[in-house]
Amino acid sequence: MFRHRFLAFAIVAVCAFLVVRGASVWGVIVAGLAAFAIISVGLAMLGGLASPIPEPPPPGELRKVRLTFQCAVCGTEVRMTAAASDDPEPPRHCLEEMRVVTNPYDD
Repeated sequence: MFRHRFLAFAIVAVCAFLVVRGASVWGVIVAGLAAFAIISVGLAMLGGLASPIPEPPPPGELRKVRLTFQCAVCGTEVRMTAAASDDPEPPRHCLEEMRVVTNPYDD
């Protein structure tokens, strides 16, 4: 809230200076509104990038799974031991989804 007030005050001050120096009133108003919009969007985007990384889920929420996936392109195998759901999505490797090699219901 403070940033918007400061930004608006700064833009109004610059616009008043330009009007006093002989610039067109409508041109200064349009330029002031455009500057306010552009700077507000830029600050909002930077604020979104500055937000902290969300906390990982509690350890109790992960489910134990025993799945083995294999890449159809190069043959790389990956074993998944914990997932957020009982039937997790397969990981990607070589830009393709890996296929399930083991049955998720076998023990």
